[in-house]
Amino acid sequence: MKLHWQILIALLLAVIIGLATGMDAGVLGIRFFDIYSFLGTLFLNALKMLIVPLIVSSIITGIAGVGASGAMGRLGGKTLLYYMTTSLFAILVGMLLVNIIAPGIVDGEPARAILPQSEDIGSIEERVAGRGVEDVVEIFLRMVPTNIVAAAAQGQMLGLIFFSLLFGYFMSRITGPGGKVLQDFWQGVFDVMMRITEWVMLFAPVGVFALVAKVVASTGFAALEPLLAFFLTVLLALAAHFLIVLPLLLVLVGRVNPARHYRAMVPALLTSFSTASSSATLPVTLECVTRNAGVSNRTSSFVLPLGATVNMDGTALYECVAAMFIAQAYGLELNLATQFTVVLVALLTSIGVAGIPAASLVAITIILTAIGLPVEAVGLILAVDRILDMLRTSVNVFSDSCGAVIIGQLEGETGILKADS
Repeated sequence: MKLHWQILIALLLAVIIGLATGMDAGVLGIRFFDIYSFLGTLFLNALKMLIVPLIVSSIITGIAGVGASGAMGRLGGKTLLYYMTTSLFAILVGMLLVNIIAPGIVDGEPARAILPQSEDIGSIEERVAGRGVEDVVEIFLRMVPTNIVAAAAQGQMLGLIFFSLLFGYFMSRITGPGGKVLQDFWQGVFDVMMRITEWVMLFAPVGVFALVAKVVASTGFAALEPLLAFFLTVLLALAAHFLIVLPLLLVLVGRVNPARHYRAMVPALLTSFSTASSSATLPVTLECVTRNAGVSNRTSSFVLPLGATVNMDGTALYECVAAMFIAQAYGLELNLATQFTVVLVALLTSIGVAGIPAASLVAITIILTAIGLPVEAVGLILAVDRILDMLRTSVNVFSDSCGAVIIGQLEGETGILKADS
């Protein structure tokens, strides 16, 4: 049985068994919930273990080739243009649907009275205390770490990517045996990391089962009821971006068959859904894009690690819908100028706060502050945030992969999605 079918079956079983066991059921004094937590954390740790060596080796080997051909500037320009364009499209889709559906209005009245207030407001305020639009500027500071080893240890991906880009570029400028030794070394590291990724993915069905069962067991579906309109609005917006906007870009710009790309990306999409982390899914995304979709390491090693850090289509869409929903629930009618502010801040924060813990919550509070709403309003959406986090992460990962395919096509690569995966 192919891996993606194994993962899909594990996903369905996780929903059924998670609902059946809940948080209290157990055997021999051990809760099933604790077993889910242990296995899920183990799988997530295994994926995170691969991130640093895989990113460094893939970028260095890929950029060494790009730098030698003098195409790095062109590749970077296309990548940034794609990321900004798709994020803007995602935000506009979210803005359109939240205005049409108006999930914050129930029977003509603001929905604030029927929404549950979270008891965890204090911890939210602690996490976002002192944050503001100026945090977007920190993206440039995080790009240049003072200590590359510390940056790797702390998971500061932007700094790691920047250093790897420089290393790969200047490695391509070294002539003689030294340059050859370095290229062979990093190519060897990359090959080994891809083999380890394949091995870790053998355990993906177990990891996915545990991660999803834990979420279902702890939250169930009862939390969806009072927030069903908001949940469905985000779901429809994500689906529109995932099933309409991105496939259209694949057809019109990339000139490839979207159905083949969906099939190529199934393992990465299911993994991203269960982990709710673009960075943790990066090893799987790289494998799917290079081996299933046929994009070269030269392109994928540049586009995908950068995308996992700064390209957050699903997150930007969610921030926009959440801010508008909260405004509606408070009974505020936002004019076009204020809605434009929401669009602009959502676009900037989807990039600028990507490396900050609780990034989506931080970004939403920045938007709320920009339009004059209280920070504690974030508590209105916490009940469904985890499930929506899983969904929007899958959209983030798929957008990254579409970028790699489109840019690979624009760079004149052959063999991308030419045969069914």
